[in-house]
Amino acid sequence: MALPEHLSIKHLAESGAIQLEISAAASGRIAHNRAYLDNILKNGKTYYGINTGFGSLCNVRIADNELSLLQENLVCSHACGMGDEVPDEIVRLMLLLKVHGLSQGYSGVRPEIVQRLADFYNNDILPVVYELGSLGASGDLAPLAHLSLPLFGKGMVKFKGEKMPAAEALEKAGLQPLALAAKEGLALLNGTQFMSSYTTWSLIAARRLMLWADVIGALSADAFMAKDEPFKPPIHRVRPHKGQIATAARILKLLSGSPIQQEPKQQVQDPYSFRCMPQVHGATADVIDMVTGVVETEINSVTDNPIVFHDEDAIMSGGNFHGQPLALHADFLAIAMAELANISERRTYLLVSGQRGLPAFLAPNAGLNSGFMIAQYTAAAIVSQNKQYCTPASVDSIVSSNGQEDHVSMGANAATKLRKVIMNVQRVLAIELLTAAQALELRRPLRSSPALEAVYSEFRKHASFMPQDDILHDKLVAAERFLDTYPPAICS
Repeated sequence: MALPEHLSIKHLAESGAIQLEISAAASGRIAHNRAYLDNILKNGKTYYGINTGFGSLCNVRIADNELSLLQENLVCSHACGMGDEVPDEIVRLMLLLKVHGLSQGYSGVRPEIVQRLADFYNNDILPVVYELGSLGASGDLAPLAHLSLPLFGKGMVKFKGEKMPAAEALEKAGLQPLALAAKEGLALLNGTQFMSSYTTWSLIAARRLMLWADVIGALSADAFMAKDEPFKPPIHRVRPHKGQIATAARILKLLSGSPIQQEPKQQVQDPYSFRCMPQVHGATADVIDMVTGVVETEINSVTDNPIVFHDEDAIMSGGNFHGQPLALHADFLAIAMAELANISERRTYLLVSGQRGLPAFLAPNAGLNSGFMIAQYTAAAIVSQNKQYCTPASVDSIVSSNGQEDHVSMGANAATKLRKVIMNVQRVLAIELLTAAQALELRRPLRSSPALEAVYSEFRKHASFMPQDDILHDKLVAAERFLDTYPPAICS
């Protein structure tokens, strides 16, 4: 399918198995823009990165017959990433977002370059990219260099899941290497697609986990015999934050029809981790919405340099590749998501605390059995690690390129650690889900609402009740994988 003119996070969440096509409109823009660049290069003027060196070498003029070599040298010299390999799903997003960015028609590349990136996506040729190397300022240089090497047959790729040299994969796929032309290496390397892809992946996961946090929190509320009063509309009408109102309404709907809610309650109020779910979860939901707006602007923008404005008869150097918007908002999203885990761990703690008629650590024979004692330790360790990850990357900067790039965003570091936070949030919510299910079972014959009982029944197909001590790791992993799915529609 052809990419829409404007990408949304929702569209990207649903784009899993699509085949990319370059629309006729996009092909026309790209070709027209390249024709303008080819024509203007005949005037003998100097243009940064097109017929000059790069960074602090911007004043070195390159001979016309060396412009192709200049671009390939650029990609090779910048392919110096290190650390872990970028996950396949992020690399796929990088390819998709790079195709979309170049398709805006202001990057001066040939249509065949954009088509070849789409070919990689469609034929499951995923360049091997490394996590470390981008300062998030002059574009995601090192990661995007590794993404671009296979265009001219260099670097490594995963072809249908098997790691091999790019040249071998191209041959298997029936594709020829493409020599880069003037400007193309620079257009490929300058851009924010590495940090954009990580942040996009995180937003997709955050929206799923946001729903699960409300569902699991509601299940825990019934398991803990908490009241539904804090979720009733009048309270939120007088403090009308959008996320707070939506969260309260969702949890109240999830608890609707629960016999447990009809049971007499001795407590006047519940602890904040139950009573303040609308305020805490809702604040995170509002941050997700705000960050979504920023990221959708970014992924639909032109973020390379210089920009070729054929419609204004100009080639302009600027700083659209600087990742400050992403850096700040990735840090903010990490903090907001970490709070979902923080409050979740507190609910787990209360469920295993031996209060309100539940046995200590939810162990049917506590003492002989330790029950869920150490599951809460694990949750505590994870939320503590998240607090360390939430130290903002965006407050840092370091001078590079002989002072030419004297302020950098560190958006790549913000984006990669954001993904780690998101994955940790899922683990903590999985621990709470397993704990809440155990507690609810111990309340039998009392039952929760039809909606929550349906979630409970589905979950029990993956992780069973624990009548005596067993290896909890396996159940925790099963719970974590269960959260890879969206909650049933009845819970949204």
